[in-house]
Amino acid sequence: MDIAAVSMAMSQNSLAMAASLRVMSIAKDQANQQGQNLVQMLSSAQPNLGKNIDIRV
Repeated sequence: MDIAAVSMAMSQNSLAMAASLRVMSIAKDQANQQGQNLVQMLSSAQPNLGKNIDIRV
């Protein structure tokens, strides 16, 4: 294998790694945002809902 082919393979590998890291970063940011939205939604729920149970028949 000549030097040019090795150089091209290394360049393509580097580009693929950079793209993969960017996609993972975007996915991590989205998961973080969804988690924050879930916490906000749960904290805004009615706190007294479900505390009283009517057990009379």
